[in-house]
Amino acid sequence: MLNSITSPLDIKQLDIAKLQSLAEEVRTFLIESIQKTGGHLAPNLGTIEMTIATHYVFDTPNDSFVFDVGHQAYTHKILTGRFDKMHTLRQKGGLSGFTKRSESKHDSFGAGHSSTSISAALGIAIGNGINNNNSKSIAMIGDGALTGGMSFEALNHAGDSDADLLIILNDNDMSISKNVGAMNKYLTKLISGKVYSIMKSKSLGFLEKMPKIHKFAKRSEEHLKGMVLPSTLFEELGLDYFGPIDGHDLPTLIQTLQNLKQQTKPRLLHIITKKGYGLKTAENDPCKFHSVSPISSNSSNLPSYSTVFGVWLNNTALHHKNLIAITPAMCTGSGMSEFKKNYPKQYFDVGIAEQHAITFAGGLATQGLKPIIAIYSTFLQRGYDQLIHDIALQNLNVIFAIDRAGLVGSDGATHAGSFDLSFLRCIPNLTIMVPSNAMQMYQMFNTAFETNGTICIRYPKGTSDIKNYITDEKIPLGKAKIILEGSNVAIFAFGIMVKSALTAGKKLNATVVDMRFVKPLDKALIIKLASSHTKLISIEDNVIIGGAGSAISELLHQKNINTPLSILGLQDKFSEQGEQQELYDLYELNEIGIINAVHS
Repeated sequence: MLNSITSPLDIKQLDIAKLQSLAEEVRTFLIESIQKTGGHLAPNLGTIEMTIATHYVFDTPNDSFVFDVGHQAYTHKILTGRFDKMHTLRQKGGLSGFTKRSESKHDSFGAGHSSTSISAALGIAIGNGINNNNSKSIAMIGDGALTGGMSFEALNHAGDSDADLLIILNDNDMSISKNVGAMNKYLTKLISGKVYSIMKSKSLGFLEKMPKIHKFAKRSEEHLKGMVLPSTLFEELGLDYFGPIDGHDLPTLIQTLQNLKQQTKPRLLHIITKKGYGLKTAENDPCKFHSVSPISSNSSNLPSYSTVFGVWLNNTALHHKNLIAITPAMCTGSGMSEFKKNYPKQYFDVGIAEQHAITFAGGLATQGLKPIIAIYSTFLQRGYDQLIHDIALQNLNVIFAIDRAGLVGSDGATHAGSFDLSFLRCIPNLTIMVPSNAMQMYQMFNTAFETNGTICIRYPKGTSDIKNYITDEKIPLGKAKIILEGSNVAIFAFGIMVKSALTAGKKLNATVVDMRFVKPLDKALIIKLASSHTKLISIEDNVIIGGAGSAISELLHQKNINTPLSILGLQDKFSEQGEQQELYDLYELNEIGIINAVHS
């Protein structure tokens, strides 16, 4: 059936039985396809019925679907004419792993970060109203994304508007309990229908003329809903609440959505789904199967940088009870699973709430504790004001373990850590370290833990080429290290760019420096080498504008040193998706790029 689906119009010709068959066909296809391409498996298996039902009832691109995060939109891609390109998912030149406006007219808003859908969909809905457009705007958000403060800011605004906005809350954290049964389905269908809405508005309008009776009726309605339905939180925020219903029950989903389509006020449908639905291994361990890598015969015993961080946490906490580890919902990805088991009282997962995580750490630091925030570079952007105002301004003792710095590969531009050196370097009171291998990373965390102030250690996705890295050694603050002596050309390499610099340096008979620190720079060493060499190269996996190479350039300008400097880094554009090394080669952040820079 999938081969015949070229647009959402095709599924509108199907009856319920065929729609259910289509759902199973999509599920089978996704399980097979994602194992080959890699991608987000469990989230997509859990949202197949929701996506089919929404496309069946509404009409994209006239109606706007806004997926939160966007990594659960694979079924949406299939139904909107991209089935024949799914084999290119997350590959260079292929389909994005998220929604992307430039990829399809059916992708009304791009995504990649969490908790954005309600704000975007509300903007679309209000825009429709201003333009006298009767199109519908639908936000699809998961219970995890709802923990982000931005979601509540949007809910607060939506409830105070008259926008034609439908929010579908996809709740996959709780099992389908007894209250999601026949009676509950009946109640939800009833209260989402036109008759109930008219009765409710008319009766309350009539009762407003009799204040005492109106007050009693309103209180009774709230108590009744409280008994048979979940919290009235959303109603208190000004949204009409419907649900919960089984998010895998297509007939009920379709009927309820058809009812809700007729309404024009802000409203929320609460559906219950199971992450990884239809694949037992994914249902039993949805965290493990949240995102999977392509099947590969290659195996490595080398540690990932996230693993090294996790080992350091465990080993250090053994002797330091003041160590507090914080994550904004990225426990496994950040290598903290063992720490969570071993030191539950020193571990805090605050949910998808980067802003809160940072200021929370600041509060802990004022009490003599040593908080370490494990956060992906791309998500640190979300807490930038808190980093400046609540941490750096007060010079608090907080360590930022910045994972996934540089190019991350198949997740593409939304997840690339391309900007951290630029946006961190300009903040006073910050120390920025960039390890080139696992041993150095471990040493840097040792240094950071024994040093006062705000310290950032940024490291890439992937593995180090050093197996034995556990050490008690530390690194002198602000000191770079010459790892190859040469003449004429000096290469200043930052982080994992050291490996390529060393390879190129041997061919060029160049001096190679493992810079280790972006802030403070080893100014004395830079000045010394600039005075004894005829050409300088800097290389980093960050945007050139405002990055580490820019810091060297500023220093040379201040000291009136005219030795030519070539800065290698990411250009002034968002990165593509593809294999990690493929992208580094594409942007010539490699041995070839360094050699070309010297010869040019």
